Amino acid sequence: MRGDDLIQSWTTGQVSRGEVPAEALGPLLQVLDWSRDFLVSSHPELGRTGPVCPYTQPSLRKELFHLALPSADCDNLALAVDSLRTRHAVLSQPLSPEDRELLTILLVLPGFDPTDSVELDELQRKAKDEFVAEGLMIGQFHPVCEEPGLYNESFRPLRAPLPLLAVRKLLVFDLPFLVGDDAHMDHYLQRFAPGIPARIRDQLVGKVVA
Repeated sequence: MRGDDLIQSWTTGQVSRGEVPAEALGPLLQVLDWSRDFLVSSHPELGRTGPVCPYTQPSLRKELFHLALPSADCDNLALAVDSLRTRHAVLSQPLSPEDRELLTILLVLPGFDPTDSVELDELQRKAKDEFVAEGLMIGQFHPVCEEPGLYNESFRPLRAPLPLLAVRKLLVFDLPFLVGDDAHMDHYLQRFAPGIPARIRDQLVGKVVA
């Protein structure tokens, strides 16, 4: 299969209107409902004000929020994940710089074990180097994901109803997700160092000192 055949993706409007294969509709609607409810809302355990994900609502509003599944005959999931970079680039081409920051693709993986996130965590870890190098973030969400929140270590913001990977443009505010990996930090600094806001510079200095 060609790389761009390894996944299928749809806009939220297409999913809402049922313009997807019948067998895909259930998982996609489940993730879309969660995105429209949990991600765009505040949470008492979040540790800060505002929604769990500040980018989701504007992305949804502008129809820049895409849901994807591996193609039915995809036999190499790692290649399917890698193809998200190409899909994101293609979808980005006609967009303004501001809208490119809102473009999001969620690759839903209903075939993964919903009680054990180890396989998904490893898939995300292996993919992250190439994604960050190309200016993209890739994060894993899972029903039992143990990744703590940035502002409250007891909060689990990456728990979703189904296993999935989320891809979007790398932003200056993503620093906390990159500290600890020299290659990731190098790509971040090459991209953002000239214009890092004072608050982010303070975070960086604090991490380095620690």
